[in-house]
Amino acid sequence: MKYLTAIVAALLVMSSPVMAQTVYTGDKVDGVAVIEKLDISDLPTGAVTKLWFRVTDNSVGQGWYVPVVVIKGAKPGPKFLLTAGIHGDELNGIAVIQQLVTDIDPKTLSGTLVAVPGLNAAGLEHSTRAFSGYHSGSGGNLNRLMPNDTAEHGHEGDAATRYAGRLWSNIFTGNADFAVDLHTQSRGGTYPAYVFAQTAQARHIADMLRPDVINMDPGIDGAVENMLNAISVPAVTYELGGAEVFDSKLIARGLRGVRNVMIDRGMIAGIPDLSDPEPYLGNQVTNVESPRGGWSHVKVKLNQNVRKGDVLATVTDPFGQIIATLTAPFDAHILGMGTDPRTQPGDMVVRLIAWSDKGVCARTGCPETAPMVKSK
Repeated sequence: MKYLTAIVAALLVMSSPVMAQTVYTGDKVDGVAVIEKLDISDLPTGAVTKLWFRVTDNSVGQGWYVPVVVIKGAKPGPKFLLTAGIHGDELNGIAVIQQLVTDIDPKTLSGTLVAVPGLNAAGLEHSTRAFSGYHSGSGGNLNRLMPNDTAEHGHEGDAATRYAGRLWSNIFTGNADFAVDLHTQSRGGTYPAYVFAQTAQARHIADMLRPDVINMDPGIDGAVENMLNAISVPAVTYELGGAEVFDSKLIARGLRGVRNVMIDRGMIAGIPDLSDPEPYLGNQVTNVESPRGGWSHVKVKLNQNVRKGDVLATVTDPFGQIIATLTAPFDAHILGMGTDPRTQPGDMVVRLIAWSDKGVCARTGCPETAPMVKSK
């Protein structure tokens, strides 16, 4: 009888449903369920699940909500975390995700796409780079606050730190085998299609994205890319142009690259589209700054190669007289530039990238040497 009871108990345990790990609040916003924690393991396969993640409270006791789209394929495969909008004035990546989730068929997908098109709800609402969830409008840079280590600080910190920590703990952790974090240059400047990579695995993702430039860079502590790589989740940051716009060409470029990554990982069928020019590989970034305040006139273009001494820009006074001429300090590639001609002393006017044998590459070293500099 004792053994029969044990067998029955075991059968009951085996037949009981697995406890769900995704935590639902019971609320809905525009008919979409609200969650406090995501665990993709308990979401339906072969389906698209749209959710609102209630990150934390705002200053009037309501919630900050972040959209999450989980496309869980009918076939097993890797977990791909794709995020955008951690800086509230950087928008192109949001359009990339919106288009991608519209196009992906869960019935033919292998693995799971976890897409978050708008991490920084407060910054997006206020059109600010930072998490501006404060009375003053100022706030913290969420891409410097990952993860929120409560054990180290002994408390959860201010609103931005808590917000970043909950994104990390309740959305990112456990839901990614690799990741791409989509950005643009901030207001007042622009980039080409430009990827930061730290490791050999991240470099492979960068190659599949096929940007104009790959920067083998140690990254910045607290950034999504850095902290994911630190826990063995290969990740890159992908910059797509300038702020405050939907640039159709760069959105298409980003979408093409993300699909390449998914094809390479066996998530979707096809052959990677590597028709874009081979990326320029660098590891040394230098800002050319204005020594004077005035009106900057940039003389170069993105992705142009320059030689030491070439004129990059001039700065004029209010009467149009040149008061400063900025030149290239070494042979390099044009990585970024200011788009607002109003220039304060010390402002970046042109950003250069080059390869240096003494430059910083990655935690694991540079996967390969730099290519020859060629004009495009």
